[in-house]
Amino acid sequence: MTLKKLSLAIGLVLVGSSAFAGGASFDHFVPMTGDVGAGTLPESAPYKLASPHFSQMTIVARDPAQAHRFDSGNYDMHTVNENGPEVGRFLFTVFETGQAGIQRTDLRTMQTETIWHSPAASPALDSHVSFDASRWTPWGTFITAEESWSDPAGPTSKYGRLFEVVNPLAAPADIVIKHRDILPRVSHEGLAFDRKNNLYFIDERNGSHIFKFTSANPQADNGDDFFAAGQTFVLRVGDGTVKEATGAAAWIPLTDNNGVALPGAVVVTDPNGLTAIDGRATPKLPAFLGTAFDRPEDVEIKTLKNGKQQLYVATTTNHKVFSIDLRSNTVKLFASRDTMDMATKQPAGSAFTNPDNLAIDADGNIYIVEDQPGGIEDIWFAKDENDDGVAEAIGKWASLSTKGAESTGLYFDKFKPNVAYVNVQHPDSGVDRTIMISTPCPQAKYDHDDDHHGRDRDHDRD
Repeated sequence: MTLKKLSLAIGLVLVGSSAFAGGASFDHFVPMTGDVGAGTLPESAPYKLASPHFSQMTIVARDPAQAHRFDSGNYDMHTVNENGPEVGRFLFTVFETGQAGIQRTDLRTMQTETIWHSPAASPALDSHVSFDASRWTPWGTFITAEESWSDPAGPTSKYGRLFEVVNPLAAPADIVIKHRDILPRVSHEGLAFDRKNNLYFIDERNGSHIFKFTSANPQADNGDDFFAAGQTFVLRVGDGTVKEATGAAAWIPLTDNNGVALPGAVVVTDPNGLTAIDGRATPKLPAFLGTAFDRPEDVEIKTLKNGKQQLYVATTTNHKVFSIDLRSNTVKLFASRDTMDMATKQPAGSAFTNPDNLAIDADGNIYIVEDQPGGIEDIWFAKDENDDGVAEAIGKWASLSTKGAESTGLYFDKFKPNVAYVNVQHPDSGVDRTIMISTPCPQAKYDHDDDHHGRDRDHDRD
């Protein structure tokens, strides 16, 4: 679709309330301009939304005194239980703090509990820090990881680990969490599984890399088997020498099929006596050279109607989002400051700053969340009408006003397509919040009792 036709289509669906007869989608909105301003809206409803048909409400509010439960704050990414028992009932998020943890919200009762937290705060040897990602596994468990790792010249960190909660629906006292040590150590943020159950992850650092883990047992029905053996690769675009290059790419192995470091890879021993591949140092070596990206952060996977999957990666420092065709291994620039702003019909320019989190709605649209202070931080809608991995335009969809905060963890409910969740992280008030954003919908498309929905849909599979 041409930009002119795209703009006309957006305008037509936004004219009058009749456009919303029978319910509305999240892509029915008027793109906004300008900034909302810090502190201009109440923290309980902190977003300026691009449609009067969107509504918002707080469903979790942190008590900074932690009088009733452990809650160290800095709420980060979301997922629901996307398969298995009571599918779609629980919303999970994590604490990106020096004493990390995991909380679970029952979406029927709206009661929230902390199901696990680190036994100690950093820098204790038994501490866990900066949980960031929240991802539901194909076999029905919850994984998260630490956004913290050491530079090659510095002392080896004890962090940079991936963890699996093997029984995430259990009572907090019965929760079992396991370190899955087959992956290289990196500063984790986004995690995503493709349809073959390859696991993609990044190292969140300037000049760092994008990775893939291929299990030796990809159809495993438990994490012990899935993470028992497998091979890790780093993405190389072209010859790997050009930062943030686009074009033909390849996955370069860092380990053998059993997860053992290949000769020449950098292997380190952490303060707890655990050995691992240094995922930051190894891809800088000529034999393992990966293409460098400046602060790769979140990743999402979109499945097209023809079955092809695209991996999206937000890279914050240079204000870019990339798409990777997982069938052809072709990298494209999906969105940047040169992408047209739907509201102005001009390049977005500095209005589009520090893309961080990504999300996909039920219609396959990509959303890009900025890492900026409340008052100037926005969530952008991106439209790729022909699914070629390059957005024709982006538009401001929501703007956060809370002082000192940023938005994290935007997640569109796979069982209620008119509902999304987003966290307001580290506000000056100390009251982190989970906000539910909704739009009218006469009927949910996906039934909570159907275990298959959310995993095999045409538009979206994480």
